Formats: sequence, structure tokens, C-alpha cells
Amino acid sequence: MPQPPEVAAKAYLLIDVTANQVLAAKDPDMAVEPASLTKLMTAYLVFDALKSRKIDLKQTLPVSERAWKMPGSRMFLDPKMRVPVEDLIKGMVVQSGNDATVALAEGVGGSVERFVQMMNEQTQVLGMKNTSYRNPEGLNEAGHTTTARDLGLLATRLMRDFPEYVPYYAIKKYRYEGTPAANDSNRNLLLFRDATVDGLSTGQTKAAGYCLVATAKRDFPNVAARRLLSVVLGADSENARANESQKLLNWGYSAFDAVKLFDAGQPVLSPSVWQGKSPVVKLGSFQPLVVAVPSGTAAQIKTQVARPDPLVAPFAKGQKVGSLKVLRAEQLLFEVPLVALEPVEQAGVLGRAWDALRLWIK
Repeated sequence: MPQPPEVAAKAYLLIDVTANQVLAAKDPDMAVEPASLTKLMTAYLVFDALKSRKIDLKQTLPVSERAWKMPGSRMFLDPKMRVPVEDLIKGMVVQSGNDATVALAEGVGGSVERFVQMMNEQTQVLGMKNTSYRNPEGLNEAGHTTTARDLGLLATRLMRDFPEYVPYYAIKKYRYEGTPAANDSNRNLLLFRDATVDGLSTGQTKAAGYCLVATAKRDFPNVAARRLLSVVLGADSENARANESQKLLNWGYSAFDAVKLFDAGQPVLSPSVWQGKSPVVKLGSFQPLVVAVPSGTAAQIKTQVARPDPLVAPFAKGQKVGSLKVLRAEQLLFEVPLVALEPVEQAGVLGRAWDALRLWIK
């Protein structure tokens, strides 16, 4: 595999989001303090509350004393204000405002304590095995830790589950009316340097160092838009975290080619089915099947299907039925599940009896 560049950071991870593959990593499971990268989970729960209509963007939320008194980076709210949810999201995302974050946590969870409980419950749902939250904003607190791998998982799911809200992360400048004009710039320097970068989040405390989760989307002829995500933790400065992230993203795009194997919803194969109303089941994926391979090696890619035999109905739409193995020179690169693209109902009694007899003779 291609050798990644030297990256001056405690830990890092580079993911090809389009292909769902890790391209490079250094100490991805080392426990680190997430600092304001914590706000990615806060945003996940806020976006989830928007999607399920528990709150809406135009609704206003009060600013509690607790929110107003938050130290660190702020949106500069005060308790006399009632602020629309959309502005609080921009304050949290663009300005990394701890006050806006607490106001949102109280608005969604009822209290900060309940919201933190929701955050930790969500880590279980997403499979973030090495993450434990103590607050919604990311200030240092004993036991408030995560890993590069968990952050990569969270950021990937945030973009996949809430594409309609991801554009907030590309906003370069924002401030709420009546707050200081000097406090208007997104802390993600890559937004100002690279037109293909459209997110996501920065973090910095003395213990955590300078951290950045960055994502870029670049167009390529064979796969259209290809998205990469870098997680850089514990860099030495604001400039260093941007430089190291840029280095990783550029390397990922140049060292690997993206190869589209199948379109979303395109059958990979349609094997025969026993005891079903349909004679076959169409197997494939509801996402495009894309693989990232070292540059210039696309011609060496082979695929193999692994599936049970015989296949006996019924099959529900989306049910995992087998897997597609992607190999290069006999080396397994990765394996993706194949699901039933359409349901196959069980045949009637006569059809089932006839197929049972045929199976027995077989």
C-alpha cells in the first residue's frame, strides 16, 4: 500500500468516505481529549432532533445563566436573548461557541446532564467503542475522551445521516446581530485555502493540542464526487493542524484511485431462489459500490461473491444475503455486504412442496 506522508500530530486518520475505507492511520485507537470536536456529537443529536421534528430551525431557545457563563470560545449570548435554533447551530459550528452549544443541549435534552446521557447513549448506537462524554462543549473534564477512529466514524455518520445540515460546516463567516464583529471567522483555515474543503470542525485545549476534522469533495471522471475525511489530533498550532490535514487529503487523492464497481441499486448478481414467488433474488447495494485502490492498479482488481447455497425464500428488502469480496493480486482489500434489492415472498404451499422435493433430489 502507498506510504503516507509524515504528519506532525499525536494521532491521525484518513478515510475515503465514498469507498468507506481507511487509507492511512497513526495511533487511531489512542485515547485523546476531543476538545471542541465534542460538538460533532452535540450537532448529531441536534440534527436528529430537527429531523424528528422535536425542534425546528426557526424556534427560539432561551439563554440560561449556565450557557451565558460558559468560558472559552463563545457566540457572546446573554440571558435576555431568545435565539433561533438556526443561529445557535451557526454559533456552535462556525464560532465553536460554548454558550450556543449549552443552549442547544438544554433545548434538546431539557438539561445539560440529560443531554450528556443522550450523547453517551448515541456512542453505543454508532459503535463508538472508546468514547466517553462528560459535557456537550468539550472543555477539559476527567473521563471526557475519544479516539481518532471514533471521531472518523462519528463524522462519517453525521455527513451520511444529515446531508441537509452539512452545509453549515462550510460557512466561513457568521456572527449574531449585536455580538462582536471580530468574532466572525470559522476556525477551520482550510475553508479559506482549499475550495474543495467544506467542513467540519476544530478543537483546541492545552491538553488536546490543536485538532481538526476536515473533509473535502473533489470530482473525478469515473466516480463523480469523491469525499475524503481527515482527523488530525494534537498538532502544535492552528496553522500546523491545517497544513497537516491538507497534506493528508492531497495525498489520499493522489495516492489512491477510486473505482466504481456497481451503481447504487444495480444488481451484482441474481441467483436462483427456492420456495419463492420470484425465481431469483437481486443482490446488490443501495449505495454505489466504490473501492479505493493504489494509483495505477485498477486493472488488477477482482471481485468474488460469497453467499449461502441454496437460497430459500422469503427475503426482505435490505436483508443481508451475502458479500462482495474485493481483491487485488489475491489480497483481500475489503468486503461489502450484499443485500436483497427487492423483497421475495415465500411461495404458496404447493410451490414450497415442489421445491422441497427438488431440493431433496438435488
